[in-house]
Amino acid sequence: MGDPFGSRMSEVVLRSRELRKVYASRSGPSVTALAGITLDVQRGERIALLGRNGAGKTTFLRIASTLLRPTSGAIEVFDVDVARHPERIRPYIAVVPQEGKPFFHLTPREQIYTYLRARGLVRETAKARTEVALEQMGLTDFADRLAITLSGGQRQRTMVATVIATEAPLLFLDEPTIGMDPFARRSVWASLRDLTRRGSTIVLTTHYLDEADALSQRLYIIERGQLLVSGTAEDLKRSVGGTLKVHMPDGAGSVDRFRSFGSCVTDGAGLTVIVAPERLGELMTVAVGARLTATVGPVTLEEAFLNVVGRSIDAD
Repeated sequence: MGDPFGSRMSEVVLRSRELRKVYASRSGPSVTALAGITLDVQRGERIALLGRNGAGKTTFLRIASTLLRPTSGAIEVFDVDVARHPERIRPYIAVVPQEGKPFFHLTPREQIYTYLRARGLVRETAKARTEVALEQMGLTDFADRLAITLSGGQRQRTMVATVIATEAPLLFLDEPTIGMDPFARRSVWASLRDLTRRGSTIVLTTHYLDEADALSQRLYIIERGQLLVSGTAEDLKRSVGGTLKVHMPDGAGSVDRFRSFGSCVTDGAGLTVIVAPERLGELMTVAVGARLTATVGPVTLEEAFLNVVGRSIDAD
C-alpha cells in the first residue's frame, strides 16, 4: 500500500497535542490514564513508548489507532483528526493489539491471507505476502494448524505476521513480542526494521528495555499518563552522568555514603550508583568497608529509566 495522501502528506505522520483520557467512576474518583501527551512521529521512524504496566501506553495507542476517543486534546494521523474522521485513517494503518489472538478456527496461513484480502489486496499479492510473513515469523511449520492448537507465543507471532504483511504506511504494535522466545523476538525486530527501510512508520509500546534499546530510533518514557522524557536510547544513557553502574542489593540504607560518587537510585533495599571509571576503585573501597556486596557493569537503559522514573520498570 502506497503513500495515503501522496506528496501532500507532511513529514509528521502522527501529531499529538495535550492528549488526555479520563475514565469516570460511579463509586470513586475518576482515573486519569493520559495527562496531556504532546509528541510528534516523523515518517519512517520506529518509535517506542516505554513504561511500566498501567503507565498509559496502551491508552495512547488505542486513541491513535481510532479504537478509543480522547477526553480532550487533539491527535492527527496523516494530517487527519483521528476523533473526527477515523474512517479516513483506518485503511492506512494496521494494529497489533495487546495480547490479541488470531481467529481460533483459522490457520496462520488463512488468518494472514483473509486479512489481506479484506483490506483489498488482490489474490496474487495476498498469497505472496502471506508466505513471506510466515517465513519471517518462523511459522512455516505451523502454517496449516488451527490457531486453537498453537502455543501462546505462536499465536502472538501469527498476529504480528498478519500486521507486518499489510506493509501499511503506519503500524501500531502494543507489546508485540509478549510471550515470545528470544529468537522470535529478534525476528520481529528484523521485520520491523525492514518495513521502516521501505517507508513504513512504526509506533510500538513495550516494557522490555532491551527491545526499546535495540529497536527504537526514538523513545518516550511515560509514567502515570505523563510524558517524562524523550530521546534516543543513547541520549538517555548518557544523561545519567556516568558509564558504569554499581549495584548493591542491600545498599539502600547506606545511600548517603555514596552520593558523592554520582547519581544514586534506590529500588526497594537495593542501591544503584552511576559512577565514572576513575572513581570506581574508591567507591568499591567504601562498599567493602560497609560490608556491602557490589556488582559492576556498563550503564544500560535500565539505569536511565530508574533515573527518570525513580523505580524499575517491573515495579508495581
